[in-house]
Amino acid sequence: MTTEPLFAHLVAMTDETGLFEHALFDAPRIEHGYCVDDVARGLIVLTRAASEPGSDGRLGQLAWRYLRFLALSQAPDGGVVNRCDVDGVRHGDFTVEDCWGRALWGLGTAAARSRDDQLAEWALARFELSAGRRSPWPKAMAFAGLGAAEVLRVHSGHQAARALLADAALAAGRPGPDPAWPWPQPRLSYANAVIPDVLLAAGDFLNDAGLRDDGLLLLGWLLDVETAGDHLSVTPAGGWGPAESRPGFDQQPIEVAALADACARAYELTGDPRWSQGVERATAWFHGANDLGLPLLDPATGGCRDGLERNGRNENQGAESTLALISTLQHSERLLPPHRSAERPGPAHRSAERLLPARP
Repeated sequence: MTTEPLFAHLVAMTDETGLFEHALFDAPRIEHGYCVDDVARGLIVLTRAASEPGSDGRLGQLAWRYLRFLALSQAPDGGVVNRCDVDGVRHGDFTVEDCWGRALWGLGTAAARSRDDQLAEWALARFELSAGRRSPWPKAMAFAGLGAAEVLRVHSGHQAARALLADAALAAGRPGPDPAWPWPQPRLSYANAVIPDVLLAAGDFLNDAGLRDDGLLLLGWLLDVETAGDHLSVTPAGGWGPAESRPGFDQQPIEVAALADACARAYELTGDPRWSQGVERATAWFHGANDLGLPLLDPATGGCRDGLERNGRNENQGAESTLALISTLQHSERLLPPHRSAERPGPAHRSAERLLPARP
């Protein structure tokens, strides 16, 4: 995997403390600081990349920075505070909201996929610190459950991870009786595909065929709902429910990346080309196969615009959007034949990884 173009903008958005949340065009908005949500997602894509043969070890060095940020955002009781200002001061309450779930996802992925034994060991210890907590929010539980599934990938007998994954599947809900709307909630919201993704993960690692089948049913329905003709038309940031008009805007990259994650897992579990086509359509969405026919990927920076608005693109290139792009392209490169993988960011930023620190 050629890492430089793919990670160029992520490097540009990172300083000695962590990953800046927002950007004005392609420049980080330093005054807005950092958040666990993005740093955890960053740790996921970095440790996925670092597990690839031939990957540049400097990605692992950046992963150390992100891991330290997450560790400093954890309370002794396992709660997580999301916000941090540019001076490194945390703001807000320690919670078990989405930031808690995403932190567990990032920590579990690092524990399972890092080739740095020390980083993996520390990530597992930080995962265990928060894994005993539970959240009343299904999405937070789903994010946490995906981290638990990663731990079980390499520690199959890990009881805390097994219990967390089982509880996450329970919190996600099961398909309803109406085939026109089997979704467990009355409306779609954000990162919707994390719900079938965690059911698929639980079905796989807990050896529960019923959970696996429910995940496939919900993912198939969601993929159909979020497809218009030959391209994705995803749920907007404001959500979508029955009888509401489509397409909806503001469409954000996180929704597409969640679909790619779930479709990649479904393809690995079943070999059904329907799911690899889902990854392919997610990749194409970033390159312009979307409701506006506009590419979100910026080949000059390697970054991703923040979404599709009714009258055009949001031209800012924040961390969440760029991480969604990177995650989707990772699945595309891993699962799709070369002739079906969309073009990668160009060579203009192949020197960008020189911006990475020499050591953690």
